[in-house]
Amino acid sequence: MSRDLPPLNALRAFEAAARLQSVSRAGEELHVTHGAISRQIRVLEEELGVSLFDKDGRGVKLTDAGVRLRDAASDAFERLRGTCSELRRGATEQPFVLGCPGSLLARWFIPRLDRLNRDLPGLHLQLSASEGELDPRRAGLDATLWFAEPPWPADMQVHELAVERIGPVLSPHHPRFATLSQARPHELLGEPLLYTASRPQAWPTWAIGNGLDPARLQMGQGFEHLYFLLEAALAGLGVAIAPQQLVVDDLRQGRLRAPWGFIETPAMLSLWVPSRRPDRRAQMLAEWLRQQLD
Repeated sequence: MSRDLPPLNALRAFEAAARLQSVSRAGEELHVTHGAISRQIRVLEEELGVSLFDKDGRGVKLTDAGVRLRDAASDAFERLRGTCSELRRGATEQPFVLGCPGSLLARWFIPRLDRLNRDLPGLHLQLSASEGELDPRRAGLDATLWFAEPPWPADMQVHELAVERIGPVLSPHHPRFATLSQARPHELLGEPLLYTASRPQAWPTWAIGNGLDPARLQMGQGFEHLYFLLEAALAGLGVAIAPQQLVVDDLRQGRLRAPWGFIETPAMLSLWVPSRRPDRRAQMLAEWLRQQLD
């Protein structure tokens, strides 16, 4: 005799109808039509070779066979629900590991970390910093937050959070702050500019966006990472360029100024989650990040 189970969709439809004592209410619970539940029950009856329901006026009642199957199915599905609930609780107790560039972590995320822990106490966030090119598929990461340009890969669920906007910034401590803060964008072409090797395209992108010839840009002191570049700008060593999101707190507190504004780039600040590892905490984090960036 075969030990195969009947179709699980049919068992699920029957269990709901038997538990709720209504085909219509079962359809509502499972978000399908009355007819879909009835068809699944007929499939199950044909598979088992017995009748599970009898007509009872305008409704239905369980046959003896239906009662036996209801008791077994209800017990099995209840145990499954309980086990799945325990597994979900166990999953949320594991840390959610988020990878992101160190500059983004230090300048935007850490100042908001206390707020995130208050707003999402069940997230159990663990941060993993990296500079240079991140690999969102790296083992041990549940998600990656970074600036990247579409198109998005098929094996990633990408939550778009904010368009990247970049612009030049300088400190009031810069020796020529009074003059430079009144300068027009084209006047920066004669200024030795601070730059970072991790974003060599930033200054040329800004120049093109302002109708300037990027070949006329003069590069001054270079830095390996964006974090060091901004520290140099804060120290008054020159004019740097950075994503608006990473200097928003410095601008608000007057540590840096952006006299020339910001322009949009093709990149997006986005949260990448491997499609093979769906996690509802990623959606919660994406919604929180979007609110903070707004």
